[in-house]
Amino acid sequence: MRHGPEGGAGASADVHASAPWPHRLLDVPALRRAGTAPVPFHQFVLKLNSRCNLLCTYCYVYNAADASWRGRPVRVAEDVLERSAERIGEHVAAHGLRRIRVELHGGEPLLGGVETALRQVREVRAAVRAAAGAPCEVQVSVQTNGTLLTADTVRRLAEAGVRVGVSLDGGRPEHNKRRVDHAGRPAWEAATRGLTTLARHPEAYAGILCTIDLDLDPEDVYDSLTAFRPPALDLLLPHANWASPPPGKGPSSAGSAPYGEWLARAFDRWFDGDRHHIRIRLFTEIIGLLLGFPSGAEAVGLSPVAAVLVETDGTIEQVDSLKAAYPQAPSTGMDVFRDSFDDVLEHPGIVARQLGMRALAEECLDCPLVRVCGGGHYAHRYREGSGFRDRSVYCADLALLIRHIARRIEPVLRSGPLLPD
Repeated sequence: MRHGPEGGAGASADVHASAPWPHRLLDVPALRRAGTAPVPFHQFVLKLNSRCNLLCTYCYVYNAADASWRGRPVRVAEDVLERSAERIGEHVAAHGLRRIRVELHGGEPLLGGVETALRQVREVRAAVRAAAGAPCEVQVSVQTNGTLLTADTVRRLAEAGVRVGVSLDGGRPEHNKRRVDHAGRPAWEAATRGLTTLARHPEAYAGILCTIDLDLDPEDVYDSLTAFRPPALDLLLPHANWASPPPGKGPSSAGSAPYGEWLARAFDRWFDGDRHHIRIRLFTEIIGLLLGFPSGAEAVGLSPVAAVLVETDGTIEQVDSLKAAYPQAPSTGMDVFRDSFDDVLEHPGIVARQLGMRALAEECLDCPLVRVCGGGHYAHRYREGSGFRDRSVYCADLALLIRHIARRIEPVLRSGPLLPD
């Protein structure tokens, strides 16, 4: 191990000063001695570009607490691409992994052109084949704002076996007022043109990612997005925490549940209509957890998170949703040139997200919903001065939604199968 409970190798102690848990209080060596083993990474997020052609007003990368993107290379360098691929191959071989996910992100990952993305895909796959010594499936996806999706780009990504997800806040221009370029011009026309092109290639269409806006009608958002025929739809809570509460839910209204109410209405629309045709991850995860299955997403449930991120300069970080907490909150102090992904598995921030119940606040442990809620998204638990061992700022919303879903599925389970064979 390269470090103990104080933090990552080379990381300044001041970086995580406002989050003593887990960065100073979690004793990783003691956990390992007691038999708590790390869960190897299965999801690798690779930043191809540290800039974006849009400046969405709610963006947690460019309009939140962390501004580290300003000091990073605009585009990933060739040596970073090569070394990242090699490190992934090493990790696959060391743990005998048979399937991994590689997600190409930004900024806007296609800002450097489709060839950069395809080169990354080729290098990762080649490195995994060279190092693994046994077959390993490499599932590759790219998450884009859609504005740069041309017919040629989509075709080439599809031919390379890359699935494409698009971020959009709804299926109408008025839903996307916050998605603007750096001059304040709306991105709607270009984004939907790209999304329409993608929909013609269902083999490459991963789905739509939508951040919830309380000012929008949930049924209208849902209905308008389904017009783009997505195979999957992610409805995401805005990244927020106790230090920076979400819109419409300040510190004095922590017990209110406007996001839970919004999601419950969206759930009813989906459940009563399209549940057999469109997968909404938050809803299917909660249903699975209520039925006793493990979770596969970090938003709910207690399954260990096995994701890691590489920035354009080769620094290795926790997932960048933490940028909404405080400056450099995702930092591990490590990079692909000096450190392996096994080294990163020993970082307190990574370890904390693999501890399940042991990472939760005391009040969460007594909650009857804890095995479904899982304490909520790790980034949403942050409280300045104590860290990430608090209940989610969306606690009341998650409780309302989980109870609503439980009530809705109970009669269906009594009457027959929830899903068709």
